[in-house]
Amino acid sequence: MTTIGVLGGGQLGRMLILAGAPLGLRFRVLDHTADAPAGRLAELVVGDFTDPATLDRFAAGLDLVTLEFENVPLGAARSLAERLPVYPPPRALEVAQDRVREKRCFQELGIPTPDWRPAESASELRKGVAELGLPVIAKTQRLGYDGKGQRVLRSEADVGPTWDQLGGRPLIVETLVPFEREVSILAVRCRHGKAAHYPLVENVHEHGILRRSQAPALYATGELQVQAQNYAKKLLEALDYVGVLAIEFFVHGGRLLANEMAPRVHNSGHWTIEGAETSQFENHLRAILGWPLGSTAPRGHSVMYNLIGTLPPMAPVLRIEGTHVHLYGKAPRPGRKLGHITVRADDAETLEARVQALQESMNRFEAK
Repeated sequence: MTTIGVLGGGQLGRMLILAGAPLGLRFRVLDHTADAPAGRLAELVVGDFTDPATLDRFAAGLDLVTLEFENVPLGAARSLAERLPVYPPPRALEVAQDRVREKRCFQELGIPTPDWRPAESASELRKGVAELGLPVIAKTQRLGYDGKGQRVLRSEADVGPTWDQLGGRPLIVETLVPFEREVSILAVRCRHGKAAHYPLVENVHEHGILRRSQAPALYATGELQVQAQNYAKKLLEALDYVGVLAIEFFVHGGRLLANEMAPRVHNSGHWTIEGAETSQFENHLRAILGWPLGSTAPRGHSVMYNLIGTLPPMAPVLRIEGTHVHLYGKAPRPGRKLGHITVRADDAETLEARVQALQESMNRFEAK
């Protein structure tokens, strides 16, 4: 029986394991905490990702390794890749973990981005702001996610304290794009080079955290879908990528501007569990194992809501037809993703009615 190692024990790892169980796969998870959600479904190794002894214990008997978050220490991924297949490859991690490398990679491949500047010091930050013009957004070059490690600068008064507020670490500064929509594409490429793409997803963020995704994106034209697939194809081939890759875009002036990529299964693809012929999680496993990819066709229309900070009562939610609840087994905490709800329907009109019913239920709970 094939045993897959998963670097990271969060909810993405948990859903990978749930997708792999019907395929007869076994899993071992490496995480730094003993209560990692994925660790309740598979063997869990608790330890430091940079500790050689921990990596030895984790790797023993595995057939291959994948990851469920992009901030895995690069040295750990490279060390494991010396003895086992690691997918996505460490090169993809190297690019995704550093916003400067990521932006330069996009530029080299002809993938448009917002205007940006690197800022290695407070003075370079001020210079970058002056060159781009306000408003801008400053982001740490490394280790930022879910709105962490970034600040929007709208006036000169915002510029001075930002360097210290973001930890005195290297930054990038970007033009704040007045986008019409935020969308993402999930692409998957297998070990033999065959690739497939899911339809564009429209995303809504609150406080930097994904709140809602709708698939297929209602206002995405065929032209935008082709653009997104072409950009994804360039990245997949340039990085010799294997597995699921997500790219987030701004829609601005009828074209796509790349915001960032995620070398893993992605929050904006959770709808695929019920809403696509093959989920992103199953297709990721098929890809890294070299198995044929499953169909990425949508099954009607879907909306996914993240449950953040608190959980609503389940009974009112589950009374709504076409609704599916996924809870991650995490303790409630402000800003923490505790689960998600997917609502699915065969047509857009029925979906809208079900989403409205869910929203009313959620509003009643949040008003209490």
